[in-house]
Amino acid sequence: MRELIPEVIGVLVRRGADFAAAEDAVQEALIEALRADPPRDPKGWLVTVAWRRFLDTTRSDAARRRREERVDAEPPPGPAAETDDTLQLYFLCAHPSLSPASAVALTLRAVGGLTTRQIAQAYLVPEATMAQRISRAKRTVAGVRFDQPGDVATVLRVLYLVFNEGYSGDVDLVAEAIRLTRQLAAVVDHPEAAGLLALMLLHHARRAARIAPDGSLVPLAAQDRGRWDTGMIAEGVGILQTALSRDRLGEYQAQAAIAALHADAPTAAETDWVQIVEWYDELVRLTGSPIVRLNRAVAVGEADGARAGLAALAELDEGLPRHTAVAAYLHERAGDHSVAARLYAEAARKAPNLAERDHLTRQAARLNTET
Repeated sequence: MRELIPEVIGVLVRRGADFAAAEDAVQEALIEALRADPPRDPKGWLVTVAWRRFLDTTRSDAARRRREERVDAEPPPGPAAETDDTLQLYFLCAHPSLSPASAVALTLRAVGGLTTRQIAQAYLVPEATMAQRISRAKRTVAGVRFDQPGDVATVLRVLYLVFNEGYSGDVDLVAEAIRLTRQLAAVVDHPEAAGLLALMLLHHARRAARIAPDGSLVPLAAQDRGRWDTGMIAEGVGILQTALSRDRLGEYQAQAAIAALHADAPTAAETDWVQIVEWYDELVRLTGSPIVRLNRAVAVGEADGARAGLAALAELDEGLPRHTAVAAYLHERAGDHSVAARLYAEAARKAPNLAERDHLTRQAARLNTET
């Protein structure tokens, strides 16, 4: 039923509920659903129960009595209309009264269905900090009618984070993120919407090869490229080329260009690392992101040698996520196997998820065995 949350919230908002109240009512309906037998029409059941919860709350608050008089009487139970409000809700959550960071957090929680902990991990902040941010966002929009859609950039950031969480986290939201981004690119004249869709498709095309049968992580260089989805790659490359032809470069198009260069290489050894470094230079110019600089150091190590990569890495903060893992890889490429083994073990202790921890631990064990 979690997948129905955005649609049900959308129904309540259209009937007159403000977003915060609608989200609360839907969450209460979900709790009741856990105690009831599975309904034949889950969406209709959730709409009916959530609407009743909303009206109960409205009636108990004297300050809301005037609004209750303006809404229609409770509709009779029955099948809910087949209307997908998910994309519209993404826009509505990017409200002018919210900062971009708060809009993203609120959307991921209320529409994307992610937990506060998952959102905090995506933002690299403590869970308590994210919980406070979401609470403040809900208070800010309490009573606000979402009739002023926010900007496309915030919506794109939401979809990007949803995709990344679905790609590497414990909630699979990849298909939903691609579906919504495809809808957005079809209705919004914005090259970055196309760039984000291309990026998602190019990454998702490699997904089947990322995990070994035993559940271990397979690095890009070691992946079986015969398992990559060539049809999805072709679609992603075509969308990217159209977007780039408009000469309005953005960060998602640049990231997609890097992914396309990886996808275009018949083997890892034939990867055009020099061109990838050039695209990372564009990304640094566009974003100034330290994470982009970290990824660039890896590319420099491949294009110009491990020592050059280590020199680029030395300019960055050692506290960056995955900094230690990158240092381990570059030291291994440079032949410093004892240093690399120690760094791999250290990186494993810092890994954000079990798959990465196991992979880094195996790398450390492999080098220790060889030495």
